[in-house]
Amino acid sequence: MPETSPVRIAVVGAGTITQSVHLPALQRLGRSLRLTAVCDLSPTRAARVAAAAGEGVRAFHELDALLADGDVDAVLLATPGTHATAARAALEAGKHVLAEKPLCLTVAEAEELSALAAERGLVLQVGYMKLYDPVLPAAARELAELDTPRTVRVTVLHPADEPQVEHLRMGPPDTDVDTSVIAEANAYEAARTAEALGDVPEELGAYYRNVLNGSVIHELSVLRGLGLGLPRTFDAAALWPWPVSGEPPCLLADGELPGGARLVLNWNWLPDHPEYGEEITVLARDGRLHLDMAAPYLMDVRSTLRVEKAAKDGSGLRSDSRILPGYDTGFVRQLEAFAASVTDGAPVLSGAEGAAEDVRALQALLTAVARAQGVEVGGEAADRQKEGN
Repeated sequence: MPETSPVRIAVVGAGTITQSVHLPALQRLGRSLRLTAVCDLSPTRAARVAAAAGEGVRAFHELDALLADGDVDAVLLATPGTHATAARAALEAGKHVLAEKPLCLTVAEAEELSALAAERGLVLQVGYMKLYDPVLPAAARELAELDTPRTVRVTVLHPADEPQVEHLRMGPPDTDVDTSVIAEANAYEAARTAEALGDVPEELGAYYRNVLNGSVIHELSVLRGLGLGLPRTFDAAALWPWPVSGEPPCLLADGELPGGARLVLNWNWLPDHPEYGEEITVLARDGRLHLDMAAPYLMDVRSTLRVEKAAKDGSGLRSDSRILPGYDTGFVRQLEAFAASVTDGAPVLSGAEGAAEDVRALQALLTAVARAQGVEVGGEAADRQKEGN
């Protein structure tokens, strides 16, 4: 049988995540995905990154021009912030879309984009690379064998970005950028924040956009991937230090998962911490599951899984296992899955429907945070509270 032609893909946004992981991952998948173009607001950066990516890779600095190109089948959206506007434009132009998280800030946007992709017969995949981590299926299987999870603890140790990316030696940022495009994107996000939360203080709106949708959203995707589901409400949430002093405050939140286990979510801004850390622990009646997730901005790093459990046959035996996947990371696996969905119609694991679930949960989390600050939340978050979901 003849081999399927590779999907011709363009990367939109040539910054840190693109240069550190997306471009190296695309190089490994040349049989299924062929990079044809790089688009960035900075013409200088677009040209430089395209030239380094290989012969024949073209540079664009305007999204509309890229989307009008007939030699592009799909786009990988890796720009800062949310991606609803670019995803909508790409789908309307007939392009398949792999959008970095967050896809959007409102449930309405997620539902609209899901319907648009279905109407056009196009793939819309959200870049939850942790859902594609090769250790996650093993973790889900092991978790299913444990008896009655009681507590799920999620802990994130988040350093500043600079020490995480210094190995890339990217140099100073390019300055030949159309700042009006950035201003328009910021205004769009502010308007969507108001739709999501109503008239909340800017500190809370920024926390919703930048920390909850920029980082905590990954933890929600992993909880879904493990089959644990997401809380509909949070009983308590605290930010500290508060008020905001120029750095994002830490977060501690508590809520009930659909199966009855309690979720304890602890996100920590530790700017000088030596390494990024992300730990997920499930405590069950008969054992414990512990995941150490791989750090971002790195290729060939592995997540690890440890499972402790008692034998179910009454023998009194215990086991303590450490499970390691290979070196094929979630970044590579998500691109591989995207190509399979485009060429073979494979189901999309991380679609807009999952993004809508995450947005609902983050709105509920922000509602609990605001309640602790004596602030009333409106918008979608308030409407769903009234509906009881």
